[in-house]
Amino acid sequence: MFLQYWNITLDYNYKFMRMHKLIFFFKFLYTYGGIPIIILDMVFFMDFKKLFNDVEKVTVSTLLVSLIFMILSLFGIDFYGISLAWISIIFCGIPIFKDAVSGLIKEFDIKADVLVTIAIISSIIIGEIFAAGVVALIMAIGGFLEEYTVSKTRTGIEKLVDLSPTKGTLVTNYGGSEEAESEIEADAIDVDDILKVLPGEVVPVDGVIIKGETSIDQSVMTGESIPIDKQIGDEVFSGTINLYGSFYMKAIKKGEDSSLQKLISLVESASPDNAEIVKAADRWATWIVIIAFVSAIATWIVTGEIIRAVTILVVFCPCALVLATPTAIMASLGNLTNVGILVKEGLTVEKLAKVDEMIFDKTGTLTYGKPKVVDVVPYNEKLSAEDLIHLTASLESQSEHPLARAILNFYKENYSRPIVHVSNFEMIIGKGVKANLDNNETMLFAGNLEFMELNNLTVEKEFLASKVNSYLDEGATPIFVASNDEIMGVVVLADVLREDANEVIRQLRKLGVNATLLTGDNQKAAEYIAHEVDIVDYKYNCLPEDKISAVSNFQNSHHQVAVIGDGINDAPALRQANVGISMGGVGSDVSIEASDVCLVSDDIRYVPHLIAISRKTLKTINISIAFALGLNFLAMFLAMFGFLGPIGGALVHNIGSVVVIIYCSMLMRFKM
Repeated sequence: MFLQYWNITLDYNYKFMRMHKLIFFFKFLYTYGGIPIIILDMVFFMDFKKLFNDVEKVTVSTLLVSLIFMILSLFGIDFYGISLAWISIIFCGIPIFKDAVSGLIKEFDIKADVLVTIAIISSIIIGEIFAAGVVALIMAIGGFLEEYTVSKTRTGIEKLVDLSPTKGTLVTNYGGSEEAESEIEADAIDVDDILKVLPGEVVPVDGVIIKGETSIDQSVMTGESIPIDKQIGDEVFSGTINLYGSFYMKAIKKGEDSSLQKLISLVESASPDNAEIVKAADRWATWIVIIAFVSAIATWIVTGEIIRAVTILVVFCPCALVLATPTAIMASLGNLTNVGILVKEGLTVEKLAKVDEMIFDKTGTLTYGKPKVVDVVPYNEKLSAEDLIHLTASLESQSEHPLARAILNFYKENYSRPIVHVSNFEMIIGKGVKANLDNNETMLFAGNLEFMELNNLTVEKEFLASKVNSYLDEGATPIFVASNDEIMGVVVLADVLREDANEVIRQLRKLGVNATLLTGDNQKAAEYIAHEVDIVDYKYNCLPEDKISAVSNFQNSHHQVAVIGDGINDAPALRQANVGISMGGVGSDVSIEASDVCLVSDDIRYVPHLIAISRKTLKTINISIAFALGLNFLAMFLAMFGFLGPIGGALVHNIGSVVVIIYCSMLMRFKM
């Protein structure tokens, strides 16, 4: 009885062991392209679901498992007579088969996957299971390396999405006795909501500071690493980081309309696929596939060795050719994003490389577009320059006019004496302001020459000729200051030339790009700016239609024209140009719509870099394509004469692809 039970138990255990082996085998086939669960249990000792959700880890683990079994197969180890190379074919080959069929059915696309699929199937048919497994594994490794390298070119771009603020601190009943704070989703913030931002927090939406001072890290928006000091009245942008002091702000845009969201939308729309050079590469790839088929069949017929034909299919896959162009363009777009330049599409990079004429607007482009005090000139020796600007700032402290703000800011930046209180303040639009000084009978006046004459105040012609007219020739604005019936002096404001403007023009000229100035300002102002930045060609008193006409004339003379302007009154010219470049594009809907390139940092210093990297991108693409084609033809001839087998062909193919991808990705580090 005992022996009978023992025999039954042995038989059961033997059957169980066989069943267990079958279960063990089928576990390896768990979802093609996935991870064999037994390997996860034995090697990785981690949660399967957590690992499976990480696509990159899944891919690496799949490749590792396939490699292990290819090594076992190399040493002649099999599973009940079944080659372990089938694991590699299943895990690495099926995704390739799937992509090939999908491309043929959905897009009628005959590319590299089709050739590899035919090569693997052909190897299986002729009994070269190990070769088929190696080809599948090497192609999968090559594909992973290509995708990984290409993904790195987008890292600088895609990180913007992670910076999107999700929450903010809403202040209700601000300034009241029942003031309260509560956390709110960034998407729920409305215009005019009052928000509090603490040190280290991300600004949730675009807004204006109404209380407090701080320093803001705006590098995500502008590419500039130096923090920007902010005070009451200054604008702050969504996604920027509050470094030091806490402050209160009023929202001026909803979350979905914020600068960061516009930036992300613009970046996500950037694609290399519409570039002509990409389309040309795709057409070449299709012809290469046809050449590969014909060559493989011809080789088989002539030599009678199908293994040579299979090798030709492997080595002649146009992967490097197809990937080189979009990789190079995406790398250049990523490079430009890192310095605060956003390019809408790959086609623009191609156009920029051919630009030989750059048209500049003046205000807000070659100049900062904001008035600044450039001189304080007392009328006589009775009053010092400090006393004159002190009284002027006191008077203008009650005004919201941009010129008044510029005078007040200049005073605060350079002097510490408290401003004087004024009363009975009155503004005459387009002329000037007046008020009583410190509640006494002294009346202060500040305004243009017409305003002085309106109040029976006379400015001597000699003073105008010696102290004022030279500034007028430069396009500056004089603010005359008077007290009661006496002229006190003049405060001169001007739109200051950008510090980098002259160097930008010099670098463009070095690149063979001619610079032209088109401005709506008068002749004297245009001549002054053109002389300062060494621009020979300039036109003044230009209306929008005049700028369009100028662009058309250049284009009719076979020039490739780029126009750079502030994106508002220059919008028509931006659209007419081959490439439109707008200043401070994120802050202006008009700018985004009208231009092809946005200088987020509102800074022209990287414009030469923009041209240089565009040219470098096309050069890189051409070199990569030449290398890929040369390697393909060389490997094909070696395969034809039997010097290269399928395994060696797969290695050569992927080494070539990875070399091209890495070479193109180096554009991320390009510096002029």
